[in-house]
Amino acid sequence: EQFTRDISKPVGLLWLVSGLLFLVVVWLFFGKKEAWPLVAIIAVVLSQILILFYWQDARFGTIANVIIAGVAITSYATLAFANTYRRDVRASSSAAPVETRVIREEDLDHLPAPVEKYLRYVGVVGKTRVQDFRIVFEGDMRGRDQEWFPFTSEQFNFIPSPTRLFFMKARVKGLPAAGYHRYKNGNASMHVKVLSLFPVVHIDDPALYATETVTFFNDLCLFAPAGLIDRRITWEPIDPHTARATFTTRGTSISAELYFNDQGQLVNFVSEDRIAIDEMKTFPFSTPVKDYQKINGLNLPTYGEAVWHYPDGAFVYGKFRLQSVDYNQGGGSDSPQAA
Repeated sequence: EQFTRDISKPVGLLWLVSGLLFLVVVWLFFGKKEAWPLVAIIAVVLSQILILFYWQDARFGTIANVIIAGVAITSYATLAFANTYRRDVRASSSAAPVETRVIREEDLDHLPAPVEKYLRYVGVVGKTRVQDFRIVFEGDMRGRDQEWFPFTSEQFNFIPSPTRLFFMKARVKGLPAAGYHRYKNGNASMHVKVLSLFPVVHIDDPALYATETVTFFNDLCLFAPAGLIDRRITWEPIDPHTARATFTTRGTSISAELYFNDQGQLVNFVSEDRIAIDEMKTFPFSTPVKDYQKINGLNLPTYGEAVWHYPDGAFVYGKFRLQSVDYNQGGGSDSPQAA
């Protein structure tokens, strides 16, 4: 079937360029190149302009363009959102000192017996002191009265100037969503967007700082236990399997009770200093963990849960499966990639 309008050579060349751009988009997409959404948007705009000029013959191409544009815009927004996280990581990494000191036996002397036993079980003696660490998780989360949704996450924590930068991608009710928790320079914020375009959570409240301090300290206890020799932590022994820790930074103090088993493994972390965002109220918070494995020369838990203890009972809202953890990358790591 012939076109109802003649196509000149210049216009034919534009159609060719449009087709080639879509081929480039396919190549970039399957090559997982970050430039693909921008190229796709350019290709769609050019294609749609041509379709408008040849509407009678090419109007059905609009359907494909709308689909491609929707996916490309969402992906571009996700990259832009993730780049906020990446910039923060790069800034923190460039400021992080390079640590070379090794943890010695005497560094553990001031710790309560179960904490000292834990650090020996983990295997921190003889290892370099931790200045920063990167964690990758996959798992499932949910809100109260909501269904589970899967997520992947990447985070960087920096210890000397307590910083926690946590970026998460998820799929909620079939829609892609992304969230960024930022704990840095004495401030804490939480942003969650559906399709990376529409904000559904936007919290930047001083009350969040203590909550994120608990989360930072929880990460330290579970995944960078060498950091527990930090002198900003004060300890109170409770019994042979329990110790209470108080961590103080920037004038804020939070506390938690740490529970250990006979083997020396940390099996639970409980704090009453964390706010449940849904209600902006403080409830007891715990993170039971298990399935210890050797990772980067350390014995670490690879499965954990995040639990709120509401007046009507315990509610598990997060299941975390550790994928990787790396230490002391600050100042020498490659540009971080959001999970």
